[in-house]
Formats: sequence, C-alpha cells, structure tokens
Amino acid sequence: MVNVTADEAGQRIDNFLARYLKGVPKSHIYRIIRRGEVRVNSGRIRAQYKVCAGDNVRIPPVRVATEGVATDRSGPVRSLAPHILFENERYLVINKPAGFAVHGGSGLSHGVIEALRAERPTDSYLELVHRLDRETSGCLLIAKRRSFLRALHEQLREGRVRKLYLALVAGHWSGGRKKVDAPLRKNQLAGGERMVRVDADGKQAVSLFTPVSCYRDATLVEVNLKTGRTHQIRVHGAHIGHPLAGDEKYGDREFNRAMRGLGLRRMFLHAHMLEFTDPASDEVVNISAPLDESLRGVLDRLESS
Repeated sequence: MVNVTADEAGQRIDNFLARYLKGVPKSHIYRIIRRGEVRVNSGRIRAQYKVCAGDNVRIPPVRVATEGVATDRSGPVRSLAPHILFENERYLVINKPAGFAVHGGSGLSHGVIEALRAERPTDSYLELVHRLDRETSGCLLIAKRRSFLRALHEQLREGRVRKLYLALVAGHWSGGRKKVDAPLRKNQLAGGERMVRVDADGKQAVSLFTPVSCYRDATLVEVNLKTGRTHQIRVHGAHIGHPLAGDEKYGDREFNRAMRGLGLRRMFLHAHMLEFTDPASDEVVNISAPLDESLRGVLDRLESS
C-alpha cells in the first residue's frame, strides 16, 4: 500500500504507478488497472483517474517475463512487452523484431503469436490480423477480440488498410514515384524452398515505390502495398532493377556484400506505418514504428560515405 503525498497529487494513476513499477511497460500497467488489480482507497479506478493527496493506492506485485522466447540475428528477444507500440482492449500493435516469424511452422516451434500467448496467459483471445515475413520488422496488428478481427479482415479485403514500408534498394533512383503492377506466382523448388516470380499467369500485385533519400549507390524508398502477396516488395524491387539490401533470395550479391561492409546484418525492409479504421469508434488509427538503431546506423554511414 502506498500513500499519495501532496507533491504526487494531480498525476494520472498510470503515471503514478510507473514511478513504482520501473521497467514495467505502460501497456501492462493499463492492463492491471483495467482488471481492477490496482485499488485506490479500496475501490477500482479508471486509467484517467488523478490521484489525490492522502489516497491509499494498492499496487499489486508485478512480474515481467524475462525468459527468452525467440532469437533473431541481433540477439535474443527476451520479451515482446517492450515492443508493444499501442494497446487497448480490442487490439495491440507491436514493432516486430527482424528474424522473428509471426507464427510457428516450417521447422519453427513458435513465433510472435505463440510467444504473446505464452507471455499473456490471461488474455483469452490473441490472433494475427495480418502477417509479415520473418526477416521484415515493423508494425504487426494483433486482435484481442474476434469482432475486431472480422472487421479488420473486411477492411483488408476492401483495400482500406494502408501499409507503408521503408526499404533500402540497390542503385540510384531516377524519377519520382513508380507504380509496379506485375502479377506474382509462387513456385516450390525441388528442395522445398518457396520462390516467387513475376508471371503473367500469377495473381495481381501492385506496389507504389517513392524515393525518400538517394545515396551514391543505394536509395531509401517508401513502399505502399496495394496488394499483399508473398515477398511482393522484394520481387517487385528486383523486377525493376532495384533489389533490396540484404535480401539473400532475390537480391544482388555484390550490393549485399557492400552493405554488409556498412554494418547491415539483415534485410533492410521495415513496416514503418499502419493505418486502419477502428470499428468500435470509426476513427482512423495511424501507428508508426521507428527504424531500429542498426538500420539507422547503416543510413548514417551511407550519408557520410
């Protein structure tokens, strides 16, 4: 039990708790408030409550998961909680680390969704709204209600979800925005590896590439996906002569070697913005995920080279 002092009065309860629960993500603090585990003067409160001098606040014991749940090339992902960008009672968005599959399968015992369920055993419903390639980092939307999942799947089918990516590609970009409308077809190779290629008999795939920063031998582009085909950005980039940096499957070997010399240890593809309509409020939600330090470092080195 903590007694609120006059100096602490006037703070929102979530900010007040953050001082006593150092290292605990805000999303977890909101969750224990919603569950009624935090009590003020023996009563439940909302996250908007502002503490008053003399309030008695019961703070429950909080344990944050510390066991490793997955490993990527940059090191172990010990908990997904620090990667949560936004959360409410209907959904959450995480900044998925590169090298972390979104679900188990193909020789993987677990992925993001399995790890989340293990970390949050009291959440009765957690489902992927969409997917990201294992090597792609960035915004990943998770439904916490079946109704939200159904509504977002409808928005995806109708093209009302906006997904923007940042990619570093080979070569100096000429001109402005380029629309790539090239159908894609999946092939299974003899060894079981899945490859995607441009094929007139494939499924329609449309990507909009817009240059953001041009360097001597590379260009940072923003890609707006109009369809969501497997490996779409990677194959479309290679198709127009601008393969992605660090792409071992569709990329350029010499370019990849040069990028490794600048410290790139993964494919440079990041889902940096996600926009959709919250079906509960009809409000447009726009969530962005910053580039991690390793990718920013590569850009800094390109800038100075």
